[in-house]
Amino acid sequence: MDATGIIIFLLIGAIAGWLAGKIMKGGGFGLIGNIIIGIIGAVLGGFLFGLLGISAGGLIGSIITATVGAIVLLFIVGLVKRA
Repeated sequence: MDATGIIIFLLIGAIAGWLAGKIMKGGGFGLIGNIIIGIIGAVLGGFLFGLLGISAGGLIGSIITATVGAIVLLFIVGLVKRA
């Protein structure tokens, strides 16, 4: 992966983490927090979309996949925190 790919990867993570924070009423988590949540969300979203047989390609598809995964991640973290 070259420098451009890494920058795009981090930007997708940051956007997905920020969107998930806004959707889940968590606000923002700071730049680093958003990137971490977005990256973990991208892995989780890719896994879940693969199980469901859904394929989302391109930049927008990557953002959607990462955002859905990040939302699921924040939902699970919220459940664990309440318990």
